[in-house]
Amino acid sequence: MRGRRSSSTVVWPVLLALTGLFLTGCGSVDDRGRAAGDVAVRLLTAVADRDGESACALLAPDTAAEVASSGERPCAEAVLDEELPEPGPVTGTAVYGQWAQVRLTGDTVFLAVFPGGWRVVAAGCTPRPERPYDCVLKGS
Repeated sequence: MRGRRSSSTVVWPVLLALTGLFLTGCGSVDDRGRAAGDVAVRLLTAVADRDGESACALLAPDTAAEVASSGERPCAEAVLDEELPEPGPVTGTAVYGQWAQVRLTGDTVFLAVFPGGWRVVAAGCTPRPERPYDCVLKGS
């Protein structure tokens, strides 16, 4: 029986490690949700402030390309013509792996993680019953 551990000796360290991982994971999701919310508010603020360069820097590559191609002008000019709502307070966030949905007063913004952080995939989105959101700004 020498060298054999009792099951209770092994269980406690494993439970403590799993609890630590669980709690760390929850904090990470909250932090990621706040970061996504910050990017959504920064985008709407940049458009409201007529700062097209900053707004386009926050868009996902496909979304920025779609904005530019819709008016055949650079993204920094075209994004200012989009009818996005004024920035409002964040009312909720949901993070699904590499994707996030940020709900603000008067808008819903969808984001994805890219090497530089969160980028906006779609904005100016309103829900439609039993159908996908209708978004003013979106990628192809």
